[in-house]
Amino acid sequence: MNSIAVVGSINLDIVIRVPRIPQVGETIHHGTIAHHPGGKGANQAVAASLAGAEVSMIGSVGMDTAGSELLASLKAHNVDTRYVSRITSTHTGTAVITVDTNGSNSIALAEGANAAIEPGNVADAVAQLAPQAILCQREIPDSVIATAFSRRNSAALHVLNVSPVEQISNIAMDDIDLLVVNQIEAKQLIGTQAGAMDAATTLAQRTRRGCIVTLGAKGLVAQIDGHKIKQPAYSVKVVDTTGAGDAFCGAFVTELLETQNPEHALRFGQAAGAVAVTRHGAQPSMPDSPTIRALMQTA
Repeated sequence: MNSIAVVGSINLDIVIRVPRIPQVGETIHHGTIAHHPGGKGANQAVAASLAGAEVSMIGSVGMDTAGSELLASLKAHNVDTRYVSRITSTHTGTAVITVDTNGSNSIALAEGANAAIEPGNVADAVAQLAPQAILCQREIPDSVIATAFSRRNSAALHVLNVSPVEQISNIAMDDIDLLVVNQIEAKQLIGTQAGAMDAATTLAQRTRRGCIVTLGAKGLVAQIDGHKIKQPAYSVKVVDTTGAGDAFCGAFVTELLETQNPEHALRFGQAAGAVAVTRHGAQPSMPDSPTIRALMQTA
């Protein structure tokens, strides 16, 4: 079984479903509320585990009830939590997610313990695990990502999901094998209004292997190992887009390790994301490998 270390955020998601997302200063009534395990790191760890990888989570939660519940959820999905620290000085990361009837969302995030991850602990964990891939996102400090991706610490495949988007200033781009961004994030990173494929090409040149630009209902484009790839999206009924990108990332990296075939792995990741948007919640929407493969066979 292929091994992945996910270095990232672990959050409690408070999801409020409303007829539409409120504007500034506006109150929307008739909402419903639910609590789910989340955080881009934890979501991608669960997605990778369900897709068939052996996954270890590296991160931090508070010494509170939410932290205990989130650790229990990860363990229930066969994610190794030995390298998740408990922080007494702050709360577990929390996201308030507003979802409208079309499945679109807006998110407000209180990082909490995610901002207190110690780079030294990450370096030790990576050295002990020696994973085949390291998967990171931008909900943790850049110093932590830089440590995880340091070539001194690991020769693993390094994949960075640049979400939420910020300029990459403290992470060595030549330590990154693959970037995963959406079209808005890609444009913000390169600072121009380039087309998706041009953006993928530009960003790929800054990394060791390539860049993937996801386009939602329009599919994706990528440049990996010098090859341009364009793939359409699966056609499904969207219920909730929360966690779709995380489902894609976790499943894609898992299948890439298994097959070493980028085009197939991208299609596998797209199928995972497509299944996820037909379900409510982030982690609760993550599909397992048989479900992903069933969609690939019927589409």
